[in-house]
Amino acid sequence: MPDFTSTEIAGRIEDLYAAPLADLETHAQGQPPGMLSALLGMHNDLALAERSIAYHRDRLAQLVHPERQIGGHEVSHVLDCARRLTEAVAVRDIQAKAVSAVLQSLGRVPAPQAPSDPVPAVPTVPAPPVPAASAARSR
Repeated sequence: MPDFTSTEIAGRIEDLYAAPLADLETHAQGQPPGMLSALLGMHNDLALAERSIAYHRDRLAQLVHPERQIGGHEVSHVLDCARRLTEAVAVRDIQAKAVSAVLQSLGRVPAPQAPSDPVPAVPTVPAPPVPAASAARSR
């Protein structure tokens, strides 16, 4: 399964509900919890994980910059930042996989089409019931 970004997931949610994400978020706030609010929550968690990845990746690059001296004190910061980056990547991967699986299981219901045959003006009458065959033997 490919890794999806929060932007791709947002597009898939918008396609599913045929509305912009901002409108869907506003609509979901006034509704009881349901599939839309679950999808929006998963999308928000995915976006947060992506922001965390970007932050920790940039911070780690600053800490290990070639012109910077790394002493005993800085090593603990490098290790902590690397650990946090790893956690953010794991969260992103799990969220992307979960929301992708949910979105794959859902489909947009086509709009009802007008019937091509006109509806008969007279309702049909059901056929009279057929008497049940008797299990008793005849003489």
